Amino acid sequence: MIRLVALDVDGTLVGDDLTISSRVHAAIQAVQQTGDTIVTLATGRMFDFVAPMAKSLGITAPLICYQGGMIKSILDTAPLYQMIMPSDVMHQVLAWQWKRNTRLVLYADDDVFLTERTYSEAYYRYFLGNRLVWVDDLATVVEEHTPIKFVVFVDPDEAETIRDELAQQFDGRIEVTRSHQEVVEGNPAGVSKGNALQWLAAYLSIRRTEAMAIGDHDNDISMVIWAGLGVAMGNASPALKAVADWIAPPMEQDGVAAALERFVLRKERPVNREEVPPPYRRSYTNDPA
Repeated sequence: MIRLVALDVDGTLVGDDLTISSRVHAAIQAVQQTGDTIVTLATGRMFDFVAPMAKSLGITAPLICYQGGMIKSILDTAPLYQMIMPSDVMHQVLAWQWKRNTRLVLYADDDVFLTERTYSEAYYRYFLGNRLVWVDDLATVVEEHTPIKFVVFVDPDEAETIRDELAQQFDGRIEVTRSHQEVVEGNPAGVSKGNALQWLAAYLSIRRTEAMAIGDHDNDISMVIWAGLGVAMGNASPALKAVADWIAPPMEQDGVAAALERFVLRKERPVNREEVPPPYRRSYTNDPA
């Protein structure tokens, strides 16, 4: 039985208009009303951005934010779990950004710090939320605040190159993911949605086989792999689809609702489910079933 469902937000739960469809809303409500299954959100966005969405859905479970860098409940003021970017590493990233001449923003203390206005404010608010702070120097932010992640805005055709460059240059010191065709993100080493979901499941005394995760992009791979049942949206990246147990309809066709109705409310299981090949499950081989 599925006892914990982790839902990605952008491209999974909502589209560009950030609206949850009536069918998806009803399915999430029905799942929670069974009393057997907990629903949470797992997103790269900050807590303050997704907390109102969680409240509208009646979700009271701790939320996975910042790509897994923070776990926090809307019922509490302090995070249950949080990973901070080491200041020395962040300064090195800023030096890389200066040489590379990329557009980088920094998340710290539930604010988003920016140094330029390359795009419209509406564009930034869509991607980053409403708590935008423009500053002259991000290095000062690193010294005066507690950075939790950074975002690099890229041209879609350069995204893979920049992701690989960051991953190689900062190997073992940061986690680099893609959450959108125009975004590359960096978190402290060890941060991922999969590790956060593993932590939350243990906190809630829920086994891995009782967890379900639904996502649409590469940053969801770790949690879709870790969950006993991993679902990729029909609009998901090829890499995520390759490791999923089931492919849902796309977000525009209420894929989240289809998955919840089938696997939680009707308690079905995927047909001919195959184990994901190495190396994807390798880091979780010691987990309890």
